[in-house]
Amino acid sequence: MKFNELGLSESTLTTLAAIGYETPTPIQEQTIQLALAGHDVIGQAQTGTGKTAAFGLPTIEKIDEHGGLQALIIAPTRELAVQNQEELFRFGKGKSLKVRIVYGGSSIEKQIKALKSGAHIVVGTPGRIVDLIKRKALNLSGLTTLILDEADEMLNMGFLEDIEFIINQTPETRQTLLFSATMPNDIKKIGVKFMKNPQHVKVASKEMTADNIDQYFIKAKEFEKFDILTRLLDVERPELAIIFGRTKRRVDEITRGLKIRGYRAEGIHGDLDQGKRLSVLRDFKAGRLDILVATDVAARGLDISGVTHVYNYDITQDQESYVHRIGRTGRAGKSGRSVTLVSYNEMGYLRAIENLTKKPMKGLKPPTKEEAYRASLGVAMDEVKRDLTNDELADKLVKFDKQAAKLLEEFDAKTLVALLIQGRVKDPDTMEKVDIAAERPLPFNNGEAGFKGKKGKGSGRFGKGRGDRDDRGPKRNWRDRDDNNRGGYRGKRDDRRDEHKSDNKKPRPRTGAEKKAGFVMRNRGDK
Repeated sequence: MKFNELGLSESTLTTLAAIGYETPTPIQEQTIQLALAGHDVIGQAQTGTGKTAAFGLPTIEKIDEHGGLQALIIAPTRELAVQNQEELFRFGKGKSLKVRIVYGGSSIEKQIKALKSGAHIVVGTPGRIVDLIKRKALNLSGLTTLILDEADEMLNMGFLEDIEFIINQTPETRQTLLFSATMPNDIKKIGVKFMKNPQHVKVASKEMTADNIDQYFIKAKEFEKFDILTRLLDVERPELAIIFGRTKRRVDEITRGLKIRGYRAEGIHGDLDQGKRLSVLRDFKAGRLDILVATDVAARGLDISGVTHVYNYDITQDQESYVHRIGRTGRAGKSGRSVTLVSYNEMGYLRAIENLTKKPMKGLKPPTKEEAYRASLGVAMDEVKRDLTNDELADKLVKFDKQAAKLLEEFDAKTLVALLIQGRVKDPDTMEKVDIAAERPLPFNNGEAGFKGKKGKGSGRFGKGRGDRDDRGPKRNWRDRDDNNRGGYRGKRDDRRDEHKSDNKKPRPRTGAEKKAGFVMRNRGDK
């Protein structure tokens, strides 16, 4: 099927052809016609399957350029909201549409001013939309289309009350389009409560994970992970790579370590201000960065072409998140590669992920220091050859002719070239040691505990809860406190016993007054 068979206007078809859209994806093919016909739709599909066009194209088709606010798109994260706005702007070039974006972490006054200047479509995150409604800066009474994107993630982040509040501000006559990767009960309740006979469109599970992604795992102890990661980067030489960490602290430490060892890397997570996050994403898309380090929530919905490798520094806490992670690569028919670093007692989780994706991961032997060194040496040689054949660079080097001739008089040419190469090689033996704080591996329970799959909400601290699952950080208790806390409560009790035994002295004699009062002295180190 082609886009011209879906009932889209000529101006929209011209725009799609100009931006390179040729054939609709399954979710687009099944959704666009239903949406154009006015049906409420529940679309179940993973990120990267073309959902933005699936709801964006029919929405744009029905917008009246002379009207006011007619469509609202709610997204779980700022990055996904920005991406949706950019895509809608591209799709709507054939019309003079105003697409406004609102999200937290940015000036609300500027957003209110933009809304007052007019908007046909508003894209935003739940919290900021609620704030604007309560400030009476956003009026949804004339809304004709409401879209919930990544609805399951919004619920996981604790936005159910906000979503219900927003929906209650919209007319009952609106059309509602809901898109979600999974269908937990809360999503189904939204469909029953707020939608009119919704049509359910589902992309089959086999389409959720691309067949052209090679998936591997490496068994590694916690203290080995960072060195294994950098050796992988040296050996595999990814053009663009995303590294996933479980927590914000983990992302910061990995990013810091990679910079120390000379990699062009930056990290994104929920604590960064919006300007920094957008700047990092722009640099990554433009190729000024080779590596992006991210939490699951910060990377949710990112659509970056050209990502060749995904590295899971920490295994995911649920199977669906794994699918979202590796979906960053292997797009548009290109091949991709994912590598997951897994501890020995997390192998059960790995098998549960394989059951979902229907594709076993292959065990991979970690590169040795010698292999990493040879790979880095090869990169250095290629860089030197490239620079020596660069005519523009050769012209710039002319001004150093005198200094070069003087060095050649004093030193052997081979020594000078060796020094040049040494400056470009990452030598594992001389690399600065990087310490990444240890985090507890996921608790082993036959690959089931903590997952949201068939078991429902999961168990223990890895189940649902308000806030970003991957940003909450490790839960700590008295059993795993650090040395500064003397090993926790158990350690303190041991210390007290040792302290009583260490002095090995009798209690000091009681004074007369103490004897009269019946006071009993215990030895607490008193002398």
